[in-house]
Amino acid sequence: MAVSEPAAATRPPADVGRYVSDAWRERYFAACDALYALGAPASREEDVETSFGTTHVYRYDPPAAPDGDGDAAGRDRIPVVLVHGAGSCSAMWYPNTGDLSAERTVYALDTPGDPGRSVQRAAIHEPEFAARWLDETLAGLGLDRVHLVGSSYGGWLALNQAHRRPDRLASVTLLDPGGLEKVGARFFVWIFVSLFATFAPKPLRPRLASWLEQPVLVVPELRRMIRTGVRAYRIRRPAPKPLTDAELATVRTPLYLLLGRRSLLVHPDRQVERVPRLVPGARAEIVSGTGHGPQIDHAAATDRAMLDFMAGVERARAAARTPGVPG
Repeated sequence: MAVSEPAAATRPPADVGRYVSDAWRERYFAACDALYALGAPASREEDVETSFGTTHVYRYDPPAAPDGDGDAAGRDRIPVVLVHGAGSCSAMWYPNTGDLSAERTVYALDTPGDPGRSVQRAAIHEPEFAARWLDETLAGLGLDRVHLVGSSYGGWLALNQAHRRPDRLASVTLLDPGGLEKVGARFFVWIFVSLFATFAPKPLRPRLASWLEQPVLVVPELRRMIRTGVRAYRIRRPAPKPLTDAELATVRTPLYLLLGRRSLLVHPDRQVERVPRLVPGARAEIVSGTGHGPQIDHAAATDRAMLDFMAGVERARAAARTPGVPG
């Protein structure tokens, strides 16, 4: 796969993420490529220039029809844009790209400031900057209407977009997202213990994975990518501030919230009551048998739920534009 550009010869600003060396960057890319290989093959890759750096994007198209013309219906539908969690890259969507791209074109972004093939030049952790970066990326891809999906930190980015720059958004799906509560100590303890557990002997990993709700321990390629990323890349940003009730109440984009029953990032029962109360028409559900990764632990069911939600949003919008047609 193509590399966006060589590592900078000089140290970047203190609030901009960086690779520790060219050699570690290449090791990380190799680990990512092994994980990408577990999912659907990308139709193409491209780099989008923004005010904050270059965003590397993977595109997944619906499969070609028997006549070779492709799935015209799928390609004509509003596309899906995936935004990954902190400390990761778009390879984390390997369980989901196949199902989602079977019905719609999918774009998976490498967020600048996290390890991946994007090249960051300026910080984006301020909410307005983050919204501007994402809007410029969507514009650079030629997308004026998308279904935005964000996981964890990517969920904060998606929620922030719905609050600040919603014009390109057909819907927003949040998968155990940041941005709803202050990140507590229990989440950081879980991250630390999970990382430590990646060094456990192989026979112990399935038991630890079940106890920690951490699939990274039992998928060798995912484990390797996470461990390599910790060594290879230095993230330089604070944890995002959660949206206040007043900020959340500004959201008018159709919103779908999926939380893990054993999430340590948010309090699920609290948020499935709060979000629909503040965001008109928002849908919120708790997924049993998972913690912070419903899209990994229950990939097929989560993908189906997201696709059904997106289709429902489009039907409702079409019905609203056609007088006399029931929603």
